[in-house]
Amino acid sequence: MRIAIVGAGGVGGYFGGRLAQKDPHNTFFVVRGATLAAMQSKGLRVDSVNGDFVIDRPNATDDPSSIGAVDAVLLTVKTSNLEEALESIKPIVKRETIVVPLENGIEAPEDIAAILGREHAAGGLCGIISFIVEPGHVRHVATEPFVMLGELDNHRTSRIEQLCETMRAAGFKADIPPDIQHSMWTKFLFIAPMSGVGAITRVPVGVWRAMPEARGLAQGAVRELIAVASARDINLGEDAEERTMARFDGLAAEATSSLQRDIMQGKPSELEAQLGAVVRLGRASNVQTPVFDMLYHALLPQERLARS
Repeated sequence: MRIAIVGAGGVGGYFGGRLAQKDPHNTFFVVRGATLAAMQSKGLRVDSVNGDFVIDRPNATDDPSSIGAVDAVLLTVKTSNLEEALESIKPIVKRETIVVPLENGIEAPEDIAAILGREHAAGGLCGIISFIVEPGHVRHVATEPFVMLGELDNHRTSRIEQLCETMRAAGFKADIPPDIQHSMWTKFLFIAPMSGVGAITRVPVGVWRAMPEARGLAQGAVRELIAVASARDINLGEDAEERTMARFDGLAAEATSSLQRDIMQGKPSELEAQLGAVVRLGRASNVQTPVFDMLYHALLPQERLARS
């Protein structure tokens, strides 16, 4: 199966690297700038708690048209770069190509549908704690990596099953859940509060989850997101709050989100796609989100400064 990975950061570098280990000739990276230069000169290096590896000569390019048509695309860029990335991959999308977002937000499938056509849009999410050490060098530090993917109507098509099997053969967990929208919202329920509280407190999860004040902030954010999901006919389950707080408690004490790390480093982040999305969807659904409003508006000045 010919697969293009758009981006080679903590997510794309790891999952794309595993796919390239298994089938280097049919795995392609669409990257640019320093990342492209590093991958072309030194390869792709992945340090992982599951075993380090190096792809010496990855198929990396900043010109998607040079790849030719592919069967699947994994989108792993920051959500702020998503529209540009989708425009760039039009030359490699054929009639049956499936495009799977492995983003931290909730709106990517609609963006794919708007730019490439709904027939190419799938749902997707992943779990991994990893980050860029330097261009072309990724470190996976925690969480057993997994991907969930599915057609937006939840039909088990041959293309989604083939992609899932290809991922499993590459050595990481991949599943097609019964309801991909439910799964995406479940992840969003986990990552958005963690990102917001981590970014505003600027400490790892092990610190803020142990403080009643900060933990209460996270719990309030979780409740708001459950209400937003419910207003949009997504039932996350009666125990959604309890399960999410337990997931925070189960994380390695030093864990942080990519949004938190970007904000702490003064970089553009996924603030709009995560916290901003909750605020927007809440307003559209007439659901009050005071915790997310506070977190979003407190972090917005720095975000705009980073983007200026």
